[in-house]
Parts: sequence; structure tokens; C-alpha cells
Amino acid sequence: MEQLEPALPPSDRTRVRRLPRRAAYDRATIDAILDEALVCHLAFAADGQPFAIPTAFVRIGDHVYVHGATASRTLRAAAGSPVCVTVTLIDGLVLARSAFHHSMNYRSVVVLGAAEEVTAEEERLAAMRALIDKVSPGRWAEIRPPNAQELKATTILRLSLAEASAKLRSGPPIDDEEDLALPCWAGVIPLALTPGAPIQDPGRVT
Repeated sequence: MEQLEPALPPSDRTRVRRLPRRAAYDRATIDAILDEALVCHLAFAADGQPFAIPTAFVRIGDHVYVHGATASRTLRAAAGSPVCVTVTLIDGLVLARSAFHHSMNYRSVVVLGAAEEVTAEEERLAAMRALIDKVSPGRWAEIRPPNAQELKATTILRLSLAEASAKLRSGPPIDDEEDLALPCWAGVIPLALTPGAPIQDPGRVT
């Protein structure tokens, strides 16, 4: 996948140094990856200890919104702190003729910045709606919205996309010339996240 437009890293912290030819800094590429992924990892330090929490998220405009429980002590500690949000999509297993050149085809994004807790009710509801509709488009209009107690039990953090970069790999294995004649299969095994058949809730059917 090629960059849609020439771009430079927004900061030295986001510059891809390992295999920089795989880097992408344009927002179209970054946004597409964030919008497809369902789970991110939120990394930060709390009480002198490192944490990386997998959690649901959604992008709205120039920000990523991370959703979690207010009861989560570590998530509350991330508010106002420097954080790193990472997202990875695996598109295929790359099987080479040598052990060294085995790889994966992937699309990933790293976002750096300070997490802000969202306190305005209107913005909190907008983030929750966007998250629900990301998982199942149009779902928010069909369900009961959160009540005051449920809102109080939910923490939402906002992170700007001002410092973000993507890294991508696609295509076949890159074997050494002298290995091309080895009698073993080489190529790509595509991977994709696909939904299965819906399973009806055994509770009351409407």
C-alpha cells in the first residue's frame, strides 16, 4: 500500500526508524486503519508501573476516544498523563523459504500524546454513540441510551491525532536470491476478521 500523498512525520517521536519505507504519515492512511480496527492498546505508566490495556475505541475527526469503566484504577490514572495508543490489523502470514524472512502483512498505527478525560455529557454521549455504531452501524438508534448511573460508571478518554504515524507491510516474502530454488512452498496466507452467523439471545424475543 502506498501513501496517498507525500507527508512528513508530525514529530520526531513519531518518525518510523526501522524500515522507514513502510511508514505513512498522511491522515487518510491513518484514519482508515483506525476506523477499521475494533481494539486498541492504551499504554501508560501509573504508580511507577507500566500498563498496556486492550480496550474499545473510536475515532471522531481529529481525536481517538477510548472507552472503559470508571472502576478501572489504571484507566483513571491515564487521564492527564502521556500515553501511547497502538492499533494493529493483520492481513496475512508471510511464509518465506528461510526462517529469517518469515513475516506478516500488517497495517498499524501509533498515536502519542496526553490523554484527556471527557467530562461534557454531550461529548461523552457522542463518543459512546460513535463506538456503538462503529461495532454495528445504526445500532444506537435501536437501543436504550445509557442512564445517569451508567454514564457515571463509564470513563472516556480523548487523545489528539496530532502525533500519529502508520506502518504497513504488504506483498510476498522477500527471500534471498540463493534461497529461491529451495524445495519448499513460499507465499502469503491471507487473514481477515469476518463475522459469523448471528446467535439469538435466549432471553425474551421481541
